[in-house]
Amino acid sequence: MKVTVKVPATTANFGSGFDCFGMALPLFNIITIEETVLPGTGVEVNVVSDFQNNEDLAIEHIPKDENNIIYKAVEMLYNSIGQTPSELRITIKSSIPIAKGLGSSASIIVGGLLAANELLNKPADEAALLSIATEVEGHPDNVTPAIVGGFVITSLEEDGSIVYRNIDWPEDWVLNILIPDYELVTEISRSVLPAEVPMQHAVFNAGRTAMFVEALHSHDAELMKLALQDKLHQPYRSKLVPGVDEIFANLRHEEDVLGCTLSGAGPAILVISLKNKVERVKSIVTETWENYNVKTSFYSFKPELKGAEIIEVV
Repeated sequence: MKVTVKVPATTANFGSGFDCFGMALPLFNIITIEETVLPGTGVEVNVVSDFQNNEDLAIEHIPKDENNIIYKAVEMLYNSIGQTPSELRITIKSSIPIAKGLGSSASIIVGGLLAANELLNKPADEAALLSIATEVEGHPDNVTPAIVGGFVITSLEEDGSIVYRNIDWPEDWVLNILIPDYELVTEISRSVLPAEVPMQHAVFNAGRTAMFVEALHSHDAELMKLALQDKLHQPYRSKLVPGVDEIFANLRHEEDVLGCTLSGAGPAILVISLKNKVERVKSIVTETWENYNVKTSFYSFKPELKGAEIIEVV
């Protein structure tokens, strides 16, 4: 039996919503898991990328055996029902840039879980898949929108369960994703975060997350400009992204630009704007990064409302 799953990219945090805001984006990884018939062949993982040159090194370092994160997720699902994975061939067709802050690891975790769940005749419901995916990924802000689509507020509860709610995204608010030509591994980006934060910074972010939700509900662009501000993670992570402070400053006073944040752990940047500002945003970010000898890839998106879906069972 062979199962193929299509999983969207994600962007997370949105500034103030550290580890609890996330959104699916219309870039996709395709994950196929096949039960092989030859005993003793073990696990085989193959990765094919739509991107060249700058991702070759990243792909070379992806484990091709049981140490791959997708296998770890699959193994956890099998173990949850008292089984051990049989010989499997796993193929990842990657159209989501790796180590850029666009949920590449979350997408393959989710794809592996959905495919394995289908192979096992669907023993796990959505709640179980969310819990397992979050346990493997470490936080729910990417895996939740990868599974359910759209923009989500999501939380990991003490019992391991995931609580989430979808919120509609304003139709005229465009998501501009600008990706530099270098990688930033999430583990490194998390390593610079402090173990504790000042109380006033926690209070600041609590207020901004409340503003964010209200800005979405009321379609309030001026409130959103405040809501994207953050003191918990971006001041530390920005040091790992050359030029980001300058980019934020250059965009701050642009009319019809609602604000900018790191996408996930970075180094990609998310800029929210009206449609008439897309080319201006691209120009400012591209020119600023050129001063740092950084090349830029650019996407302009609406949210992807569909989460992961099985597209073939053979």
